[in-house]
Amino acid sequence: MSEQKRFFIELAYDGTNYHGWQLQPNAISVQEILNNALSTVLRNPTETLGCGRTDTGVHAGEFFAHFDNEGFFDEETGPAVSGNLLRSLNAILPPDIAIKNIIPVAAGAHARFDATSRSYEYHIHFHKDPFKNKYSWQLRDVPDMELMNRAAKIIMEYTDFSCFSKSNTQVKTNNCKIFKAEWVKTDDGMIFHISADRFLRNMVRAIVGTLLEVGRKEMDPEGVRAVIESKNRSKAGTSVPACGLYLTEVKYPYL
Repeated sequence: MSEQKRFFIELAYDGTNYHGWQLQPNAISVQEILNNALSTVLRNPTETLGCGRTDTGVHAGEFFAHFDNEGFFDEETGPAVSGNLLRSLNAILPPDIAIKNIIPVAAGAHARFDATSRSYEYHIHFHKDPFKNKYSWQLRDVPDMELMNRAAKIIMEYTDFSCFSKSNTQVKTNNCKIFKAEWVKTDDGMIFHISADRFLRNMVRAIVGTLLEVGRKEMDPEGVRAVIESKNRSKAGTSVPACGLYLTEVKYPYL
C-alpha cells in the first residue's frame, strides 16, 4: 500500500472573480477551484490547506497550500511527475489561477503554521487607467508620502494591532511583528510594502486607510500612537478597497 505523502503547491491568482481563498458555502473561492482541479487530475478527492486567507477581490502573486496524496506519487517520482501534474492542473484551471510549483515536503510540514513571514503590497494610482481598474486603487489627490512613511515607522514600534483587526475573529492573539512598512513612489502612483510574521484579518487595508489619513493631513504621524494604543477598530482609518492588495511573498525555513 502506498504511503501518504505531503506536498506544497505554489500558486498565483487574480482575486477579482473570487470570494477570497477560503472555501465558502455560497460563493466561489480559489480553494474550491483548486481542490476540484486536484481531485480531477489525481482521480481522488483532494483537499488543500492554505498559508492564510485572502479576502474577496485580493490578489496573490505568491501563495502556498499543502495537500496529501498516496498512489499518484511513488518512490520513482520526481520532477517529471510533478511537472506533468503542474501542466495538467494549469490546463484545466481558469486563466486567473496559475500553478507555479509542486514541492514534496515532510509529512508534518504545514502551509499555514510553518510560514515565518508574509509580505503584501498595496497599489495606488492617480490617473484614470482602464488597465489598472481592478488591480490598483485610484486616488484623486496625491497624499504626502514623507508623512506616511514617518507614521509607518511608528507603527513598526508596536506589536498589538487590535485596532487594525476585524472584530470577532477567532485568533488567540492580536500581536504581530512587523519588520517592514514603507511607501515607494511609482511612475503614476505609489506602492505600500509591508512584511510581518503574521497578519490579522483586514489588517493591511486598515493600516493603509490610516496612513492615508496621515497623508491627507487629517492626522499627525504621531497620532497613529493613540490609534494603536486605543486597541479600537473605530479609531483607525477606513479599510481601503481590496483591488489594490497583493500577497507577494510567503517564507518558510525549509523552502
